[in-house]
Amino acid sequence: MKWKGLNIGLDRFSGVYLGVLFVIVFSLLSSQFFHLSTFHVIASTQSSAGIIAIALLIPMVCDQFDLSVGANANLTGLLAVVLQVQEHWAVLPAILVSVGAGFLVGIINGFIVVVLKVSSFIATLGVSSVLGAITIIFTSNNTPPAPSSPAWSNLTQVQVGGFQIVFIYLIVLALLTWWLLEFTPAGRYLHAIGGNREAARLAGVRVSYWSWIALALAGGLSGFAGILYTSLTGPSFTFGAGLLLPGFAAVFLGSTQIAPGRFNVWGTLIAIFVLAIGVEGLELLSGATWLSPMFNGIALIAAVSLAVTRGTRRRKAARQASVSLPPPEEGAPGGVASEAAVVGAGPEEADTVAKETSMGEPIAAE
Repeated sequence: MKWKGLNIGLDRFSGVYLGVLFVIVFSLLSSQFFHLSTFHVIASTQSSAGIIAIALLIPMVCDQFDLSVGANANLTGLLAVVLQVQEHWAVLPAILVSVGAGFLVGIINGFIVVVLKVSSFIATLGVSSVLGAITIIFTSNNTPPAPSSPAWSNLTQVQVGGFQIVFIYLIVLALLTWWLLEFTPAGRYLHAIGGNREAARLAGVRVSYWSWIALALAGGLSGFAGILYTSLTGPSFTFGAGLLLPGFAAVFLGSTQIAPGRFNVWGTLIAIFVLAIGVEGLELLSGATWLSPMFNGIALIAAVSLAVTRGTRRRKAARQASVSLPPPEEGAPGGVASEAAVVGAGPEEADTVAKETSMGEPIAAE
């Protein structure tokens, strides 16, 4: 969008403008809102939700859904506590085993989706229910006490530059995920799969392999998020479900930011904090506890609607562009990959696959 010849980037940064508007409005309406402590609290309390959103983002890039991330976070958070309190493990081994359990859940999700050919939506929903039962079994349905070790609380509550260190973890993970998705062949393959699975397969991408990897990473990240949340706020049986909806809302809303029509890390983080600012301001003004689920639910519906609309326009534009392109010469190298570029998930991802395939670096197709 241009205003007086100046491009203000409303199509890419509308979330930033909305966040600024929230801050201005709530600061005027409530004297308690505009304080540095408010933003520090939002940053720390939303860090686990942000990591959950990143965990959701990775498989969604390749058109897979992981509805088990909330239950996985609950399981791993309580497992780390039980290992310390009841089994008297040190903090580091308990964390490593718990994160490993999160990865194992992701690997099992991948097995069900890839090998058993079950829809990721159904598979991870079923796994979520199973994880809830397992959590009840190993805790005997009793919330364990929080570990007394200072190392456990210091894991998330040490301050760095005024922010609790859990926020630093989120930024580091966001940078790593951004690098993975945008600057590595793995990320380009995931984007190509998400755009057009069949075209990516014809181009030589091992679709099942990368889908499995994405689900495994989602499991490990959600496990890590559960440990951080438990360290920050204490053991709980219910926090995982509360992280799932904001995570999905942030990923879909984030796909309308920075790189519209494409799931991306920084758009997701903008969305998670804009939603948090909105909820915080409304709760300060009204004191109503039901505002958070309602706000996140409405945001999810709006975000999915915007994402679907943008996706439809993008596919229509891609089809029109493919019609205008001349056919590849007969026998030319990379012919199949070129088809992926015009049919698949956008010229950028599929064209990269095409180049790599034509250069003699194909990944064996399924």
